[in-house]
Formats: sequence, structure tokens, C-alpha cells
Amino acid sequence: MSPGETWVVLEDGLVLPARSVGAPGTALGEMVFTTGMSGYQEAVTDPSYLGQILCFAAPMIGNYGAGPGLDESTRAWPGAVIMRRAGDAAGVGGPTGWRTWLSERGVVAVEDCDTRRLVRHLRDRGAMRGGVTTEMLPDELLAMVRAHPVLDGRDLASQAAGPARMLGTEGPRVVAIDCGMKESIARGLVGAGCRLDVVPAGVTAAEVLARDPDGVFLSNGPGDPAAVTTVIETVRGLLGEVPVFGICLGHQMLSQALGLSTRKLAFGHRGANHPVRRSDDGRVEITVQNHGYAVVDDGLPDGVEVTRTSLFDGSVEGIAAPELRAWSVQYHPEASPGPRDARYMFSEFVSSLGGGR
Repeated sequence: MSPGETWVVLEDGLVLPARSVGAPGTALGEMVFTTGMSGYQEAVTDPSYLGQILCFAAPMIGNYGAGPGLDESTRAWPGAVIMRRAGDAAGVGGPTGWRTWLSERGVVAVEDCDTRRLVRHLRDRGAMRGGVTTEMLPDELLAMVRAHPVLDGRDLASQAAGPARMLGTEGPRVVAIDCGMKESIARGLVGAGCRLDVVPAGVTAAEVLARDPDGVFLSNGPGDPAAVTTVIETVRGLLGEVPVFGICLGHQMLSQALGLSTRKLAFGHRGANHPVRRSDDGRVEITVQNHGYAVVDDGLPDGVEVTRTSLFDGSVEGIAAPELRAWSVQYHPEASPGPRDARYMFSEFVSSLGGGR
């Protein structure tokens, strides 16, 4: 292997050359892509990417710098980052170049990869395991990729959860079950006027209720929603006891708790331009999404209704169980850095809880 040689490999045998612009090393995971053109620092620090390798479909990433204030967590989560071209200059996003930021955080990252071919391949054949290496030949990496566990059936929520913490000083008390919650979500809830009591995934319904919440929030996170059985069981114990609002993985876990099922999407929804239609008034919202699974509408349980639908593929983007005071959406209302069509949902949720105690 020649010095500087870097390879991207998929489990079906596709091999693409690339050039390292981050930390050296080898990374394995489910290969996914996002169509977002901005928010690259937010994406890489999103815990929902645990267990995955992230390819940016946009041809230029990192063109406005990186810096403090944009991180969604304390670390980078994808095993590796793949780009066509990566910038390294300071800008409105911060004083650090993007390639420098990736290297300083130990992220395996590459550019000069044919990302157009890679994205089309994943769209045609579906998400699959992959790997990136600066250390070995493609055949060696391919063997490792094929031996790597698939994402289906893996509960990663507890690995992605942050520590217990309290945010905000006034308003209704909301207990947030953290399965990999982004910081912008916490800021959005507190900004809507609540006291946020964040607890890691694994907490029981009794432990949540002992905190005397006015409402419960179910966060985003990585992995197969059907495998997060501890959180699903907790949600079942909360239904009817306290209002519940979930987003992304939280939407899927609430659906499971209500008797719905989830399925793996061919290549997922990841980007900042996903149109969703509201069933009550027909209004269309442009949303930010990051998920590889979807709720299946194959017969709704009594008392459950679909409130939002994807205009891309018709998948379920929102549900509600009014009598149980529970509802959820598949997308990210905080949408950092944008669009902001759905940010009202945090205020809507907090306002529904009253003034708190």
C-alpha cells in the first residue's frame, strides 16, 4: 500500500479511492448519506450517527469554518466522514478550518471520493455496511466490513445518552429521556419556557414519575428503535399518566409503545429539505430529518391517528393519541441551523402543560 492511499469500501464489493483529510485510521459502520449543504459540524456531533459512516452528498463541505457554539454534543459520532471536497478556512461558522477541526477530534475523514457514485449506489441498493481506511488494502477492509454487525437489532441509545442534568429555572417541569439528545433540542425546550430534567435512557417509568413531571419528552438517538426495549417499556408505563412528546427515535419508540411497528428504510431520510404534510390543515412544512427507520401504518390501534405524512415517500411523519395526551413527529423541530418551519412545536408542547408546579 502506497503512503497516503485511502479507501472507501462497501460490503457488496464497491471500492472507491479517496484522500485522507482527517485523522488516520480505520472505521466501520453502516454507510449513510445526508443531502444537507450546511450544518456539517452539527451533523458530525449528532449522537444519532453512532454506528454509522456519514457521506455528505453536497460537493463542497466546510466552506464557512467551524468553531464553538455549533456542537450538538461533546464529541464526533460517525465512525468516518466522506466528502467530495472539504474546505479548511475560517468563516462565519468559526475560526477553525473544517479539515483541521476533524483532525483535532480524531475523526477519520476523506475527500476526493466519488460521492456522487457512492450516493447513487446507496440509493439504488440501500444502506449497507462499509468502511474507510488509511491503513490497509481494500481486500483486508472488505473482510472486516463483512464481519461487522449490522445495525438492525442493536440498541445504541444508552451509549449515546449524556449525563443527567437540569436546565432552565422556571415553567413546567419536563423530564427528557435522553437517547442521544442534541444540545439544540435542549435549548429549544428550555427556550420555550420549561424546566428540563434530563435523564439517560434506561430510566424506569416509576423513576420518571417520581420526579413529578408536568410532561415527558422522548429524544432522538441512534440504532434500531424496535431494539430499545427498555425505553419502550418505560413509555408504556407513562402513557395516560403524563403528557408525552417524542421526536425522531422518540417518535418511533412512542409508536412501538402504542402498538405500531417500525421498518428499515432503503436508504433513510437525512437532509434539510424534507416536505411533510399536516393532516389537519394540509399545510406543508420543510423539515430536517435524520433517521433510517420509519413507523408502519398497517392498521392503527384504537385512539391513534396519523397527523403528518412525508411527501417524498408517504411514510408516517407524525402520530397522536389524544386521549393519552401523547404525540410525536419523525423530524427535528429545532432544525439547527434550519429551516425553522417546525420550531413552534416546542412552544406548543410546553404551553399545553400549563404553568407547572
